[in-house]
Amino acid sequence: MIPLAIFSGLLIGLSLGALGGGGSILTVPVLVYLLGQDPHQATTVSLLVVGLAATIGALTHARARRAKVSTGLTFGLLGVAGSFTGSLASAAIPANVLLAGFGVLMIAVAALMVLRRRRTTPARPDGRPRFGPRQAALVVATATGVGLITGFFGVGGGFVVVPALVLVLGFDLPAAAGTSLIVIAVNSAAALAARAGHAIIALDWTLVTVFAAAAVLGTFAGTKVAGRVSPQRLSSAFTVLITLVAAFTVARSLPRIA
Repeated sequence: MIPLAIFSGLLIGLSLGALGGGGSILTVPVLVYLLGQDPHQATTVSLLVVGLAATIGALTHARARRAKVSTGLTFGLLGVAGSFTGSLASAAIPANVLLAGFGVLMIAVAALMVLRRRRTTPARPDGRPRFGPRQAALVVATATGVGLITGFFGVGGGFVVVPALVLVLGFDLPAAAGTSLIVIAVNSAAALAARAGHAIIALDWTLVTVFAAAAVLGTFAGTKVAGRVSPQRLSSAFTVLITLVAAFTVARSLPRIA
């Protein structure tokens, strides 16, 4: 099981490092179908791994001045209530229903990645984010939604945060990617706090540690891959992979709901 955990962690890390937002979406299916974890445990482990990777990535981006810390913290704090609510709701959902919902989420992520490649909104010429009443309302709504998704499914929500920062606030893509990691780190911490207690103690900590360490190493490798391979090719390949895993997840979980 440990060698498989190392391989799986490296795979998740590579996707996170190479693709940023959306890369963590494979964590839960990998934990369930390759490492034999219970779906509820898998979402908790996913929060730990994603939160750790996001924190490390956020520090790296902040040092390089590619992250707007105040915006990221504000966005993240606005999603804390959603993270708590999502975590509590997730614990009350049957495992197969949770997995079926996760499959639907993956299909939505694949669609968002396709749309993001086709639609771009340039940042403001002065590089400053735009902000007004409309943007404020959209940020609050998006932050709450991201918090709910993070708490419920154990994913970072970068596939929503990055487009929101670019399309709503006018961030350029590097700043949006760096800032989104701050949001993910805050939401993951809030969701884990909501799950504190038995959900954390019951985890296989040897497996979690090995998996998380491999994911961190894979993240560094993924950033190098991203610099050598066309982002469009990486995104296209990952979209196909997400769609296939989503179809498998839904096909496995739906018959067991009845």
